[in-house]
Amino acid sequence: MKVAIIMGSASDMPVMEGAITILQQFGVETQVDIVSAHRTPSYMMRFATSAHQNDIGVIIAGAGGAAHLPGMVAASSPLPVIGVPVKSRNSIDGWDSMLSILQMPSGVPVATVALNGAENAGILAAQILATTDKELQKKIVAYKDGLAKKVEASRKEIKS
Repeated sequence: MKVAIIMGSASDMPVMEGAITILQQFGVETQVDIVSAHRTPSYMMRFATSAHQNDIGVIIAGAGGAAHLPGMVAASSPLPVIGVPVKSRNSIDGWDSMLSILQMPSGVPVATVALNGAENAGILAAQILATTDKELQKKIVAYKDGLAKKVEASRKEIKS
């Protein structure tokens, strides 16, 4: 099962690379595309309504400014959608994208990570897939163990 990583424009790619990189570390196949809710609404609808038929299990959607992409995709797809608010050059400190993704109406959930938090979106997508993939779950457990070891090493360093 793949994770689709979509973004509103190419300028979002530096942020969305975080999701691509972490999913590659876990061995999860990704499909990356630019899908603009405002400039290519017909393409966005085709993508959203057919993603579940194309071996995609989770969609990560990153967008800046008036960030309608995650919500519109979630409204049109049966798949879980993780929104990544992106602080763009014309952003109101990222609050516009954050609130556009967070404030979804009842019945249209979008899991939302921190501003520019694509790496966490990738981890969350892998965790969702790992509910039915034990090998992937083992990789996530090892990753979490690695995080704990880094903190332990830092604790030891500070105390010495």
